[in-house]
Amino acid sequence: MKKNKRFGLPTGVAFLLFLISCAPAPGKHPEGSFYTLDDFTRVPKVDAHVHIRTYDTAFVHQAGVDNFRLLSIVVDEAPGIEAQQQYAIYQMKRRPDVVSFATTFSVKDFDSGDWAETTIDSLRQAIKDGAVAVKVYKNIGMELTDRQGRMVMVDNPRFKPVWNFLTEARLPVIGHLGEPRNCWLPVEQMTINTDKRYYTRHPEFHMYLHPEFPSYDDQIAARDRMLEQNPQLGFIGAHLSSLEWSTDELAKWLDRFPGKAVDLAARISHLQLQTMKDREKVREFFLKYQDRLLYGTDRIANDSDSPGEFSAFVHQAWLNDWRFFCTEDTMRSKSFDGVFRGLKLPKTVVDKLYYTNAVNGFKLLK
Repeated sequence: MKKNKRFGLPTGVAFLLFLISCAPAPGKHPEGSFYTLDDFTRVPKVDAHVHIRTYDTAFVHQAGVDNFRLLSIVVDEAPGIEAQQQYAIYQMKRRPDVVSFATTFSVKDFDSGDWAETTIDSLRQAIKDGAVAVKVYKNIGMELTDRQGRMVMVDNPRFKPVWNFLTEARLPVIGHLGEPRNCWLPVEQMTINTDKRYYTRHPEFHMYLHPEFPSYDDQIAARDRMLEQNPQLGFIGAHLSSLEWSTDELAKWLDRFPGKAVDLAARISHLQLQTMKDREKVREFFLKYQDRLLYGTDRIANDSDSPGEFSAFVHQAWLNDWRFFCTEDTMRSKSFDGVFRGLKLPKTVVDKLYYTNAVNGFKLLK
């Protein structure tokens, strides 16, 4: 082997040491390792949490233009599970390159003896129809009661056959269990303006006014007991797993359940508020848990919207989020007062957040 005259080392070793010396130090990234606003449409992305409740194709078309795949999630609420699933399947068949869907299950007749069997049969059919995940909704823990009038929580043993089936089928669960912690606070103590407006207009959903219902801590504890009882169940905590108020608490949860993940749907403003207070903490959170975070928005496309206006709104909202994650621009949010800087995450982290984690987690590419 030839020797390098300068260092007295084999040429290959000297070259390797040269490459190492040129590599950026840990935590440092050379120019070109970050995306810009100009990269937005070029980079493939997934919005892993939307609701398509229309046969109109404008939203799906806009997603294609902006280089997004969409995961349309069926929810146990109006206009009903069957109708939502029909919308999703229609859109998926028309644009399989853009649309995938997650099904859900009904808790109607939960106390009947054959509820679990009937539910599993419906899930089998949804899988045949193309479902890549299953949504578990907040009506469990916040609306569903048993024959005695007691609130049914998600760790109720009657759900166990369903969890077993989903575990064996390797179909991940998207869990929207509980609500933002703001829901259990007085309006004046809420951290996000949109929460303040929503719960002021809808006091029936403001849990602070309804102490007879399970508390925020009750919701989180029941969810975590269910996960402890089903360690092999694939699980994505929707809406930052209802721990949106603190990246510290969310980090503890991710450490406690190392196989689980979370999506960011409808909770990015909470992250931006924390960024305003301590940008480096939030940025380090994304760097540390980059393999377990999925981008999502919770946008709802339905027939009550003007398709053109909704598409323009969604495009701008997607672009604003991209700006937050990819640049260090100074920004403002309508959700709270004050300014914050974008996180400017490395390309490798952005690719996972926006694409790889969702594609792998939901097996979006056949």
